[in-house]
Parts: sequence; C-alpha cells; structure tokens
Amino acid sequence: MNRRELMGTGLISFAMAASAGKIGAAGAETPAVTLIGLSQGWSLKGTYFEACSCETVCPCIFQSPPSHGDCAVLYAWQINDGVFGATSLSGLNVALAAYAGGHMQKVKWLAALYIDERANAEQRHALETIYTGKAGGFPAALVSFFEKFSGVKYVPIDYRLEGKNRAVDIPGILEAKIHAIKGQNDGDTVVSGHPLGLAPGNPLIVATSDKVRLTDYEWNWSFSGRAGGYSPFQYQSA
Repeated sequence: MNRRELMGTGLISFAMAASAGKIGAAGAETPAVTLIGLSQGWSLKGTYFEACSCETVCPCIFQSPPSHGDCAVLYAWQINDGVFGATSLSGLNVALAAYAGGHMQKVKWLAALYIDERANAEQRHALETIYTGKAGGFPAALVSFFEKFSGVKYVPIDYRLEGKNRAVDIPGILEAKIHAIKGQNDGDTVVSGHPLGLAPGNPLIVATSDKVRLTDYEWNWSFSGRAGGYSPFQYQSA
C-alpha cells in the first residue's frame, strides 16, 4: 500500500502505517527520507488549527480537488505537553505553511516550517526532527507528501486560543485568525472520521478564516472567509 492509498484508509490506520514505516519517501529533497529520531521516545499533546484557501468545508479533507484548483494551507500547533527523550517540549509553538498546486493526493507539496524561537538548542533539534518527519509517527506521514521544505526558521510564534477563536502571528511573516462556525442549537459544526486530517482520532471543529496573510519565500497569500478548523492533537513515536 502506497502513501496515496493510505489516505483513504482512515485517520488512525494512516497514522499507524506511517509509524510502522509503510509510507515511502516523497522525493530526494524530502527530509523524511532518513529516520534519525527513532531511538528517542517522544510524544506531543496540545491544540492545533488550520486555515486554507479552499471554501468551507475544505474538500481536500474528503479526498476531493481543492476549491480553486490549488490549496495554500497554514497549520499551527500549541504543545501543552511534549517530550523528546529527556527533553521537555511543553509550552512551545510550531507552524507550517504548505502549498499544493493541485489535488493534494496527486501532487507534491512545498512546505516551510516555523519553530518557536524560545526553544533552546535541544528543543530546536527535537522539534525539527519531529516536524520534518525524521522521528517517525504521524508527522512522517504528513511529510511524505512534500516535495521539499523551502526552509526551517526559528521565529517568535504567538499562538492564541480564546473561546471558539484561534490565531497565530509571526511578525513580518504571517498572521492568521479563524472562528468556529455556529451549528445547530448554537453548538459546534463538527467533522469526524475525515480521511485527510492533522489530528487522528479527534473530530474537527469547522471554522472559517477572518484573515490569513503570509509573505515568505515565493509565497504571498492573502485571503479571508475561507476554510478552517481546530481540534486537540496527540502525536507520538511508534
């Protein structure tokens, strides 16, 4: 089973297959080619959100083509409880921008990783190892879709969680804010069991963007009123 087929097997099996090393490398420039962190037990728990250029709800999470032919997506994570071996990662933030020039299961993505500048040398090494896919687990499954990382930067990341609102700011690079869409009886609008998800096992609270702006590398994004979502997340080594 290749990585494209894995996307249709459900969130849990997708993550488990990645942890077991059943997902192939995405290309010569993909850092996930060599797994170097497997001797270090690691785990991350916290909250994450995403915002992309598709219309709400993003069709990509259901294995359909992007709303407008391509998809520019921002992911942001707040780690509430995290370890990599003996190194604590609690309280740190991570963001990742990615661009797919077509159907997300049929083209390779470009990506850029942003790591909290508050991290010390050991924490930076740990987070880069995890989020570039070198430590296995679910992030390796995500990275297997990338053609390459345009870069990894250590920057101030302000992640804000206020009720049903989520926001992230990296000065001079990006700012994004989303809010949950009100559902029936003023409850949340929820998607569960979607094939392409960043938080296996967790329902996605459907949201829409107030603004998304990113200027970095070859990208210059600016959109609002588009797809978003948030949920808790849990990642760990195999």
